[in-house]
Amino acid sequence: MDVSIRTWGDKMFAKLKAVWENPTFRFIFWTVTYFVILLVLVYLYGYSGINNSKFIYNEF
Repeated sequence: MDVSIRTWGDKMFAKLKAVWENPTFRFIFWTVTYFVILLVLVYLYGYSGINNSKFIYNEF
C-alpha cells in the first residue's frame, strides 16, 4: 500500500510540475498574484485615515 501512495504522489507531482513549467500558466498565476496583492494594499490604504484627516495648519 505504501508503494501505491508513493506512485500516486509521484504522478501528481509530475503533473503539477508540468503545469508549473507552462509559461502561460506562470504568467497568469503571477499576474493574478500581484493583482491580489495590489487590491489588498489599496483596501488597507482606505482604512489608514490619511484622506480623512484635516490639514494641520487650517486651524491657526
